[in-house]
Amino acid sequence: MFLHSHPYQPFIPKNATTLIVGTIPPPRFSMGKLLIEDVDFCYGSKFGLLWPILNNIFDLQLAYQNTQHAIEQRKLFLTKNHIGICDMVESCERDKIDASDLGMKNIKLRGLITYLNQNPSIETILFMGGNSKNGPEYFFRKHLISNNLKLLLVSKKSPKIHQFQLKRRIIKTVSLISPSNAANRSIGANPIYKKLKLHNNTFSTFDFRLLQYKKYFK
Repeated sequence: MFLHSHPYQPFIPKNATTLIVGTIPPPRFSMGKLLIEDVDFCYGSKFGLLWPILNNIFDLQLAYQNTQHAIEQRKLFLTKNHIGICDMVESCERDKIDASDLGMKNIKLRGLITYLNQNPSIETILFMGGNSKNGPEYFFRKHLISNNLKLLLVSKKSPKIHQFQLKRRIIKTVSLISPSNAANRSIGANPIYKKLKLHNNTFSTFDFRLLQYKKYFK
């Protein structure tokens, strides 16, 4: 059994208005076995698409390498744009050492409500994935229930939008397509993607994510 612990503390700049919420980085980040093109920071996997998407939207000229410079580029961007990152999973156990959400067992969640209370300027949570089992929204719903709170549906159109009340605040949540390549199959089955692909054969799953993410990051 492999104990998979989150390698990073939440990164939440002062006056953050948006919070990115995923699950946990791949095990190699916890094991200190990064690849040369990994970045030792949240969503730093060379195979992940969040930073390439943000790089495209904001023209950041990001470095994709295991250097301090690459880390600082990302922290500067988040700070300037009032964006924080706080994943849902503090630790879990795995029978197989891989990054599968479904492979997580004996899961310990982070107390996101505590972080939200400590950062009253946060207005929006962007889930890096939907409500599938062991996804960020799935865990967040469980976390809300344990705090006697619940999500209320605002829009069922993709991406789904919910909201919840925390004391006197109304916080919106948006369930974006996962930036993991594992979501490519579900994108390929999406009717909107199929229609766009039909009109432009070069249209890709990356382009589809880009269209969605632009609306909520710009």
